[in-house]
Amino acid sequence: MPKNENLCFPTNRHVVSLVYDGLCTFEFGITAEIFGLARPEAGPDWYQFKSVSLEDQVLHACGGLTVAATGTVVDLHRAGTIIVPGWRGPDAPVPDQICDALVSAHRGGARIISICGGAFVLAAAGLLNGRRATTHWRFAEGLAQRYPTIEMDASCLYIDDGDILTSAGSSAGIDLCLHVVRSDFGAELANTVARRLVMYSHRQGGQSQFIERPVPVKREADRLSSILDYIQANLHHPHRVSSLARHAGMSERTFQRRFRSLTGLPTLKWILRERLEQARTLLETTSAAPDDIARATGLGSAENLRLQFARQYGVSPLIYRNRFAQGR
Repeated sequence: MPKNENLCFPTNRHVVSLVYDGLCTFEFGITAEIFGLARPEAGPDWYQFKSVSLEDQVLHACGGLTVAATGTVVDLHRAGTIIVPGWRGPDAPVPDQICDALVSAHRGGARIISICGGAFVLAAAGLLNGRRATTHWRFAEGLAQRYPTIEMDASCLYIDDGDILTSAGSSAGIDLCLHVVRSDFGAELANTVARRLVMYSHRQGGQSQFIERPVPVKREADRLSSILDYIQANLHHPHRVSSLARHAGMSERTFQRRFRSLTGLPTLKWILRERLEQARTLLETTSAAPDDIARATGLGSAENLRLQFARQYGVSPLIYRNRFAQGR
């Protein structure tokens, strides 16, 4: 998902979440929960969080709430990270003052983040022109048609394009915010925050798995689930579609169709993704040599590990380990 080499962001820990009339309360709650709660274990450099409104009116949020921002425009100017937590609707116009403020903050070096439909705000401000971005799969096509210069990827839970980060549907905002913590403070603290949320620190897969599609019948789904478990427990073994289909008692064509319906990915791409996820875990939690990790995950060689890892994550295994290894 993330494709930027520069995983280290400047040390400005001031985070501002925009609030607006029609505020999406769940998306805002994500930002307040992750960046706004005290984390004594993080030390004195943990984030300082404020909410800021740029609309001169009483703000009404989803669920019948009335919202009052805790910060001011001064906080917005000081922020190193600004978050747009959703938007009131894909067809709702974005006020000029919001667009102008985001552009100005970005030019000043702030990292800009959107959750779900917040991508429409970033697009209206021109911040996604020529950029890779994502949003909820239901809105992706409409956003791409309205802003054709955006390189839309609706398969991802989130996309890190350096100083512009976008997430898919609402809950994917949790994944993205944990990724930001991981980038700023490392895997160990991100894992601590995730555990308190009772959440995976890094959820596998993309939002393609949530797009509406035919569900395999229960008997076939059960067989496929056992195949998935078998593959994950034996990633170091070679796997071929023909042998997996035989094991599932299906033709290759039926197996591949049902496998994709269940996982959102072709069989061999899913296996490669699982191997890379296991390699990433080993890089974080062990000191194993690249050749050993490649053999343990079925990637074969350190050279292939480097090639596939860089394609998937945008960094080499060495850079990733240096940034995220636990207890570094």
